[in-house]
Amino acid sequence: MTERLEDIAVQMVANGKGLLAADESTSTIKKRFDSINLESTETSRRDYREMLFRTDAAMKNCISGVILYEETLYQKAADGTPFVDLITGAGSIPGIKVDIGAKPMALHPNEFITEGLDGLYERLRKYREAGARFAKWRGVITIGDQRPSWGSIKANSQSLARYAALCQQADIVPIVEPEVMMDGTPGDHDINRCAEVTQHVLQTVFADLFDARVNLEGMILKPNMIIDGIKARKASVAEVAERTVKVLKATVPASVPGVAFLSGGQTSEEATAHLSAMVAGYDLPWKLTYSYGRALQETALKAWGGKSENVAAGQRAFQHRAEMNTLAAKGTWQQALEKAA
Repeated sequence: MTERLEDIAVQMVANGKGLLAADESTSTIKKRFDSINLESTETSRRDYREMLFRTDAAMKNCISGVILYEETLYQKAADGTPFVDLITGAGSIPGIKVDIGAKPMALHPNEFITEGLDGLYERLRKYREAGARFAKWRGVITIGDQRPSWGSIKANSQSLARYAALCQQADIVPIVEPEVMMDGTPGDHDINRCAEVTQHVLQTVFADLFDARVNLEGMILKPNMIIDGIKARKASVAEVAERTVKVLKATVPASVPGVAFLSGGQTSEEATAHLSAMVAGYDLPWKLTYSYGRALQETALKAWGGKSENVAAGQRAFQHRAEMNTLAAKGTWQQALEKAA
């Protein structure tokens, strides 16, 4: 595996492959496990992630990189094989979530600032020794009455830029994730408001990345799509694709090798359809692909149900979602559906 940041970034978005976001915190995966009445323990979390990482066809043909949580980066499969070795053995790249979560922002009601910069460089060096070659940091922007504030946008943008610079200094590719929430409070904004806010956020982020001297060829952008709030869903697949591409063209420099979208509260099918429409319909300077968590894992989690006898069913469900999203990243998902029909 090459070690140049620019080459690693290109590999992360190459050939229709995408990123598996398996970086749920302990509290978040507990909520996922609660939905299938499974206790969240180190063993159950290991078994679930091992099921995904041992889905050979999906990992080799669809997944370019896996975003891990710190526990998972150091975890081993039941037979003692380090998860990092399972991932690299499938030709995929291990990565790591490095922020410690979005916390309420002082004097900014219903807005958040992501924490984790203190001691980050030292952690990054340790993560790289453990096998991580890229990292992820998520900034959260909420839409509502008089939100987002300039203070919230600027604070999160500067944190993303500082994080990205530290990553590159540690020879790690940063995934820069400024997420404008579709499922926040109240979540009734329309697609026009999402476009306006997202464009402002991305313009601010890239200005701060430039000021921080971040090499744009050695990073990946992980943005939200331009979509109605969760309580105001009206836009068609074609409109989501058109509006998202328009915002990206207005804000993202051509030197960025790839844009790996978050699914952000969409259903699995919506996230796939929107990505495919963008790739199929537009000639763009960057690769477009996916960096999905729930949109790749939700059906697999339900099929598995925490039972060892259901591992194969869970793997089939994961492989299906991975294959659908890889078709989307190639712009051929709709054609495949029509052919199957």
